[in-house]
Amino acid sequence: MATTALVPIANGSEDIESVTIIDVLRRAGVDVTVASVHEERTITAARQTRITADALISECSGVTYDVIALPGGMPGAENLGASEPLQEQLRAQRDAGRWYAAICAAPAVALEPNGLLEGRAATAHPGFQSRLANQSRVNERVVIDGNCITSQGPGSALEFSLALVEALFGKDKRDEVAAPMVLPT
Repeated sequence: MATTALVPIANGSEDIESVTIIDVLRRAGVDVTVASVHEERTITAARQTRITADALISECSGVTYDVIALPGGMPGAENLGASEPLQEQLRAQRDAGRWYAAICAAPAVALEPNGLLEGRAATAHPGFQSRLANQSRVNERVVIDGNCITSQGPGSALEFSLALVEALFGKDKRDEVAAPMVLPT
């Protein structure tokens, strides 16, 4: 059975983070579904890149994914945090012990206010770190705590995405995906 990922996107999602998560997971052979949290599939990212999703978030309800990974960006992270169908999926993901992840503003804006970081260490973009209740690991570029992975921003997007690959498949697969991208293994 294929390994699956849901990457929700919204108007204002961070361009680099959105595309990097999708790209790296697909390089690893993950069946990635990109879902818009809006009523239309095409969103305009933070830097005006237009991205067309595979589905609407409402079409993904009730589907189980091995990982749900949120890009940051503003107001994209706020839009993801306000999407009740997405938040329901994230709560189910957390409760089932499956992976969920967020980068940049999303840990602080989409996860923390919705109770999805309770009892967990996390990081976020430096401009949003003060919004995290647990400050113990905010200075780390990528933080893994239980089944939750968080990261700081566009500059850590490759590390974050490779951490997702390693969580799903192990270090050998992470290294296999990183090598052709000319990244340190």
